[in-house]
Amino acid sequence: MSDIIQLLPDAVANQIAAGEVVQRPASAVKELVENAIDSGADKIQLLLKDSGKALIQVIDNGCGMSGTDARMCFERHATSKIRKAEDLFAIRTMGFRGEAMASIAAIAQVEMKTRRYEDELGTYICIEGSEVISQEACATSAGTSISVKNLFYNTPARRNFLKSNPVELRHIIDEFQRVALAHPQIFFTMHHDGQEVYHLPSSQLKQRIVHLFGNNYNQRLVPVEEDTTIINLRGFVGKPEFARRTRGEQFFFVNNRFIRDNYLNHAVMIAFEELLPEDTYPFYVLYIDIDPSKIDINVHPTKTEIKYQDEKAIYAIIRSAVKRSLGRYNITPSLDFDQENSIEHLITAKPLEEITPPSISFNPNFNPFDPVEKPAPRESSYQNSHNPYKGGMTQNWETLYEISKTDTRQQQEIIPDDSFEINNQTISKSSERQLFQIQNRYILSQIKSGFMLISQQAAHERILYERYLLQLQNHSGTSQQSLFPQTVTLNSSDFTLLKELLPDIKALGFDIREFGKNTVVVDGIPADVNPASEHQLLEHLLEGFKNNMAILKLDKRDTLARTLARNAATKAGTKLTLEEMNLLIDQLFACQLPNIALNGKPVISTFTMTELADRFEK
Repeated sequence: MSDIIQLLPDAVANQIAAGEVVQRPASAVKELVENAIDSGADKIQLLLKDSGKALIQVIDNGCGMSGTDARMCFERHATSKIRKAEDLFAIRTMGFRGEAMASIAAIAQVEMKTRRYEDELGTYICIEGSEVISQEACATSAGTSISVKNLFYNTPARRNFLKSNPVELRHIIDEFQRVALAHPQIFFTMHHDGQEVYHLPSSQLKQRIVHLFGNNYNQRLVPVEEDTTIINLRGFVGKPEFARRTRGEQFFFVNNRFIRDNYLNHAVMIAFEELLPEDTYPFYVLYIDIDPSKIDINVHPTKTEIKYQDEKAIYAIIRSAVKRSLGRYNITPSLDFDQENSIEHLITAKPLEEITPPSISFNPNFNPFDPVEKPAPRESSYQNSHNPYKGGMTQNWETLYEISKTDTRQQQEIIPDDSFEINNQTISKSSERQLFQIQNRYILSQIKSGFMLISQQAAHERILYERYLLQLQNHSGTSQQSLFPQTVTLNSSDFTLLKELLPDIKALGFDIREFGKNTVVVDGIPADVNPASEHQLLEHLLEGFKNNMAILKLDKRDTLARTLARNAATKAGTKLTLEEMNLLIDQLFACQLPNIALNGKPVISTFTMTELADRFEK
């Protein structure tokens, strides 16, 4: 039998490695931008077309490369960052593996222009599928410009697994934000399809956060700083009242490298204990500076996981530093009882001589039943022939009550009031129901075999959810126009998501139009949504959508209907009138699944007389 083990060709090996290093356009963006940072650049430009599928171009003013280095950088395991294995524990650069450029060149068409400052001419290289097409001298500015065209052009199966352009753009924005946060001293720009998405001048960390996430973050940040012999910690955390329902805006950096670490994230969450509402997550951007010899970053190809020698001490330092910062800046709410009960600011002091007692004037001869003489209006032919009350207001006044009684009887005959059945229990008619609200959270209704309890919030969520699904299918959402349209500015990631969802959002009844960079104008909101701040409504809608997509992984329309229903539903703790409770029950039993809440739990619980007898009687 002949030998069957053989050495793979370099092109095949590079494509295999590319599957780990370059998973989508955002992965290529991350590798190229980090290489630009390692080159010492203080100005980096990112240009995209079709969310990176057609073009990813990174231009920097770093040190540049010689002709030999330009060709060598596309070889596997070729790097300028390390020389021996011991260097892995003294790494201060972003890259060190020497796999990124070779992997990108294996699955794309790459063009590179580079020149060192001391050279007169630069180098131009064109590579397709790991094969060098051309290499020649060229005139170019100092630094490096790399263009990655037609990503995954020679691996069509991999290209088919890419998501839509808005989704891929959001992943690129996430990677760009992480790199920009790690290096606020570098000037970054990002353009997509000819439009500028980010323009980030060199600044301090707080200004960089504001430039990335919006001006409203300027008042949300609490500084954190702690220097110890183990680590140096600095950064910002968000105030508890601005916590969100998604984990998206949480960033840990170790030696300016973005990492994911659930253990350290738990330290921050413990520091916020009893300050956050349920199922919400705070904003934080924290930087850990640690001796490279005490960590190991060669754990995962994406370099987002790190092992520490003494992670328990790091956990304790982060928890105590964040907790002290929250207390130092008086984040917990306070009440000024003196100011609250004081009425001195409500009364304007006046001299005693200027104070006059109030007087009352009236006409003692006024009689409301006296007819008031007015000039007779010109009567139309319709009034002359069809007005039975032409003789005066006091004539035939008693017929008013007869008309009201007749209308009531007619309404009772026209409008059906059928009984419902749930769990084989017959529910009485609206006119026969005896309803009670318990703790402003549950509705108790008496039925023939006992009683039932209805969760008012879960019931309203189910009603709105099925209504919004129908509106999305039929594009029949009604809009309540605003008297004064509101301008809402979002961060780039949320703005991209909003543009993706805009057709479905309009189908629900939102009247929204784009208004410049990362800005929209809200002209109207759905008619059945309680009036609120447009910015807050959109922010909650987008946050809930991202949270539902991450957890439930439902289709887009189902997730949108579910999110808006939870935001618009009547919350537990709201007092309802008898008419509102009856309407809620009628609408609930008109749903397709009245007994199942959006979280899968029951909406209605029934209790029979037999169960009550077993509980109380012997």
